[in-house]
Amino acid sequence: MSELLLNIQNERLSFFTPAGEVKALNDISIQMYEGDVLGIVGESGSGKSVTAYSIMQLLPHTGRIIGGTIDFNGHRINDMTEQNMRKIRGNEVSIIFQDPMTSLNPVYTIGNQICEVIKLHTNKNKKQALERAEELLSLVGINEPRKRLKQYPHELSGGMRQRVMIAIALACEPKLLIADEPTTALDVTIQAQILELMIDLKEQLGMSIIMITHDLGIVANMCQKIAVMYAGKIVEYGPVDEIFYNPQHEYTKGLLRSIPKLSEKEHNRLVPIEGTPVDMLNPPKGCPFAPRCDSCMKICLREMPQYTTINDGHLSACWLLQKKEFMQGGEEN
Repeated sequence: MSELLLNIQNERLSFFTPAGEVKALNDISIQMYEGDVLGIVGESGSGKSVTAYSIMQLLPHTGRIIGGTIDFNGHRINDMTEQNMRKIRGNEVSIIFQDPMTSLNPVYTIGNQICEVIKLHTNKNKKQALERAEELLSLVGINEPRKRLKQYPHELSGGMRQRVMIAIALACEPKLLIADEPTTALDVTIQAQILELMIDLKEQLGMSIIMITHDLGIVANMCQKIAVMYAGKIVEYGPVDEIFYNPQHEYTKGLLRSIPKLSEKEHNRLVPIEGTPVDMLNPPKGCPFAPRCDSCMKICLREMPQYTTINDGHLSACWLLQKKEFMQGGEEN
């Protein structure tokens, strides 16, 4: 059996701003084993990226973990100093950011930027770092890698820049790769190539991947498990097939209803989720999705529901499930 790699328990994270406390993460728990591929999905502002940045400890000065624990590969992340975290970032856990054009420095060559990471985290000299950089560009499918090392980011296409970002992230063969919407700015064909590349690299290097995205199609093709986030809370968690074919939370159902389906015989209208996301400065006492839920009950507005276990590994936090269990229990008696 694979070893436990990442264990986040009851994490609460807030940003302390002049306007007040923004409760960005509310009681988040995630477990990942070696070789796992986890998809984190949800609307913008749901807390997907913040969860990833908290693992990397790349939070702005206003952000602070105020509860819970993050254990990664034997390290208690939230107790570590910045100096010790620098030894882990890049070596054991790496991240691919959303937009490679803003992540890469426009005034340095591709070679300089990859070599900087290699020399920072390894004992390689300049010549060895260049050889490793060329090897990495070949690994991520960039043609003429020696020539590319001398080029600047603006001389490469969007897909090639994203491949460079993946090469930088893989420089030290991390145990966990976090991909924060890595295909957002790319066209569909290049998206497919990047995702296929990441799956191949996972098999070659045996690493785990956290894929952060709002695109459920990407998750279906790549991930083994899904965490559905809304307003800083994981509202549903489970294997990919369970989430797609047996969704239990009303928010998950809403996300799936808003996806166009090729199998539809008629041209049916997509069903959007009505309303707007909650104000994280003043989150509701109960279920955060309650104000937008068509099946909302009074208790949904007052109290946060506990997780209900649907099947092995499939959890959902919804009062409707608890009501269903109660009704079934009454019928049996």
